[in-house]
Amino acid sequence: MATSRAHRLLGYLESKKNLAGCAAGVAGLGLTVTGVAGPYWPVVVAGLYGAGALIAPPERVAPPEFDDPQARLGRVREQFGQLQEYLAEVELPAAAGGRLAELLELYGALLEPGWVAEVLATEPETVYALSRAIRLDVPECADTYNRARWWNRITPGGESPERHLERQLDVLYEEAERLTADLREAEARRQQTHTTYLEERGQHS
Repeated sequence: MATSRAHRLLGYLESKKNLAGCAAGVAGLGLTVTGVAGPYWPVVVAGLYGAGALIAPPERVAPPEFDDPQARLGRVREQFGQLQEYLAEVELPAAAGGRLAELLELYGALLEPGWVAEVLATEPETVYALSRAIRLDVPECADTYNRARWWNRITPGGESPERHLERQLDVLYEEAERLTADLREAEARRQQTHTTYLEERGQHS
């Protein structure tokens, strides 16, 4: 507690408010030396100090340092690598293999270093959706399929686990296509914005 108070006291002594108040107080001492303040010089000095402290600008609080967008994207690439390693060890039906390969190819194209990834890094919601699919959705599809297949062997019946897996991968692929379309639209908006900027600059030149 004492250390905290000492830090606060030290922080105030170094603050703009204290420095401004001290400067005004020094001016008050100058008035005292010249005889202007008279016998009320302590009140004058204290008043000038208080006025200086009040008019001083508030201390600027530094904003928090959030993750760099490229760093977030780098973590998604790591997750994608882990997903590929996991899927290489999991037994999945051949019928779903084609759709899964297409899905992974699309993920890889979005994450490949280059201008597409640079556009992706500027769209945090898209990065989050892609990360969620890679971290949770695809692994859950594979794991659920293997567990359902075991149960189906014991008590067969109902829609096959293979069919469920194919439907799940279809949904994820459609979502990946929507994410890609969103990025394409974002890039088109940037292009339009730049075109408008150049046209307006040309009109005022």
